[in-house]
Amino acid sequence: MAGLDGVARHEVVPGARAQLSGPAPDHLPARLWGLLAALTLAWGVNWTAMKLALAEVPPWTFRSLCLGLGSAVLFLVLHLGGQKIPWPRGQWTRLWGLALLNITGWNMLVAYGLTMIPSGRASILAYTMPALAIPLSVWLLGERLTLAKAIGLALGLAALALLLGEAYAAIGAAPLGSLLVLGAAVSWAFGAVLQKKYPVAMAPGPYTAWIMLLGGVPIYIGAALLEDPRVLADVGAGAWFGTTYNVFIAFAFAHWAWIKLATSVSVTVFSLSILIIPPVAVLTGIAFLGERPSLAEIAALVLVLGSLGTVVVRPATVVTPTSGVSK
Repeated sequence: MAGLDGVARHEVVPGARAQLSGPAPDHLPARLWGLLAALTLAWGVNWTAMKLALAEVPPWTFRSLCLGLGSAVLFLVLHLGGQKIPWPRGQWTRLWGLALLNITGWNMLVAYGLTMIPSGRASILAYTMPALAIPLSVWLLGERLTLAKAIGLALGLAALALLLGEAYAAIGAAPLGSLLVLGAAVSWAFGAVLQKKYPVAMAPGPYTAWIMLLGGVPIYIGAALLEDPRVLADVGAGAWFGTTYNVFIAFAFAHWAWIKLATSVSVTVFSLSILIIPPVAVLTGIAFLGERPSLAEIAALVLVLGSLGTVVVRPATVVTPTSGVSK
């Protein structure tokens, strides 16, 4: 861990580290609501887009296209926008570690899991990430677990219990697919917390582009060794739509939005805020894939929405009578 410990060296972007790890609000600021709404729509619809793409495009090839082209688009947009893209000198260890957890592990486990279970169920399981991320943030980052956050976490755990109970009871519910998506949630949780603990000296845009590119390296290799790219010649319009959506929306834009949110607020607030994404994913699956959520899934969505409500509202400030200072 020597390569990770302490402040990132060679801070080539003035103030970049502050952008990635500065004081984190204990609620979701109003200025970020629009960004959360855009991320929710982008990633919520993406579960259906992925399902369409993975019906015809092999998982390793699909993720290679998403990460390779997505990072290229983001690098190009940053360059055309005049933003400096620093070479991560002295930060390779951090970038590789964060990329493997946040990008490689998450993307491949979700890709395989999604071929086995409905997109709505997969999205809800994937966004149980707070169940691990919040305790980790309290332990590793010293974040405060307030009563509101504890209630939000309890609601999220209740949603997870409903889904896991149903999957365990139904033999035909593809338990391997559920376990793979849960593994993706674990990988993302560790990545989100370590991203705060070991910040990289970069603005969110370049940092996102770099971890997407590096996180894709093992996937590019896997695609070359395990799959035949010639299958793309027979891919239909629906799969190409899903792949194109992933490259430009789910990766080039949404991954930047995710980093921006995740580095602007505490891990707890971010983790509970993104729980709004599964309801959009479930509704999209119903509208475009003909999926029908079970009663347990509907109940889980209600619990998830309640969990989100615990971090959107700004906590009441306490004013001391003697000093008049809020805290």
